[in-house]
Amino acid sequence: MKKILITALFIGTFSLGYAQSDYYNDYRRSVTDVNWQTVVSDLLLSSTQANQLTALNNRYSDYNGWNRVYANNPDRWSTDRYSELERIMGRDKYVKFKTKYYKGQNPVAVYNRNKNNDKRYKHMDKKAKSYKSHNGKAHKNK
Repeated sequence: MKKILITALFIGTFSLGYAQSDYYNDYRRSVTDVNWQTVVSDLLLSSTQANQLTALNNRYSDYNGWNRVYANNPDRWSTDRYSELERIMGRDKYVKFKTKYYKGQNPVAVYNRNKNNDKRYKHMDKKAKSYKSHNGKAHKNK
């Protein structure tokens, strides 16, 4: 019984840690995928705003610091980050930023979309489409 309990705890801890690191990777990509110097010059941000962006981007430079804040709710990083970006840039400039770098989509949706794009289940799409079209034809023939 002890072995089962220990195994369950180990698997739970490992899977939670893996999921957390995926969220942290999304967070890091939100920082590194954008050329922030270009953002500052394109949006004509002040030096104070540029310094605030730099401080925001350097806030969680490693997983441990990020995990201390978001361990209990890893989804929260994105809403925190993008509301902070909007506060720093101002509403109008944030909308311009979002339009240029995220094609007008909510940045949170951009990063969450990747979570639903699991390669392990890609082969299921073809089977599901085939099944639907087959059932559709069979239904019409009845």
